[in-house]
Amino acid sequence: MEKLLEIKDLHTYAKDDETKEILKGLNLRINKGEIHVIMGPNGSGKSTLANTCFHSPKYEISSGSIEFDGEIINDKSTDYIARKGMFMSFQTPVEIPGVSVASFLKAIKTNIDGKKISMPDFYKEVNEKIRNIGLSPDYASRELNVGFSGGEKKKLEILQLLMLNPKLAILDETDSGLDVDAVKIISKGVNLFKNESNSILIITHSTSILEYLDVDKVHILYDGRIIKTGDMSLANYIVKNGYAEFIENEN
Repeated sequence: MEKLLEIKDLHTYAKDDETKEILKGLNLRINKGEIHVIMGPNGSGKSTLANTCFHSPKYEISSGSIEFDGEIINDKSTDYIARKGMFMSFQTPVEIPGVSVASFLKAIKTNIDGKKISMPDFYKEVNEKIRNIGLSPDYASRELNVGFSGGEKKKLEILQLLMLNPKLAILDETDSGLDVDAVKIISKGVNLFKNESNSILIITHSTSILEYLDVDKVHILYDGRIIKTGDMSLANYIVKNGYAEFIENEN
């Protein structure tokens, strides 16, 4: 299968503390058409991995490489990586008063695509996708994330995903704090996005969203490295039994 993302022997430290290495030789390959899941105890480096892929200013790569769609992106800017086709959701989306959801979506889509948008076509697409993820029609006119519930903020990120249609989606705890109905809607949006040419990397602590997805591989991340890889049965085992068995084998 054709690879989309390949991470080799990645070492990363926090810029505010160069003595604190977080990723310690991480290796990961995701092929086109695959859904991968990363699970692990708090502090293992899951969000650091996501942010490092997007060249967050909080982290520095000391060695190793991140290859995305045939290009090493270690030193590429965040906006370049986004234009190349990588998308990341956030654990806590920010509020932007005075900017409507529709204006925000138009701005980021124009910026990523690099071309003018037909407004009738844009609003037709926005309204269609809003309906697909179970939001009310007036959603597009609301201020971005202002007064939104946790579930609405997560749905907005899935709406962004559907509008941008990236090559790789990194979803960092998209299912965190959601009720059963919201998880189903988020899962529906992810399935609408998924095809044979793109890929998804899900960071999660639970299997709630995974129950509705066709997961290819599950990885356990601990102390900055992937220590175990399996299929969906591994995620189910973790939820039932925890990480102790795998961590003990590493110590």
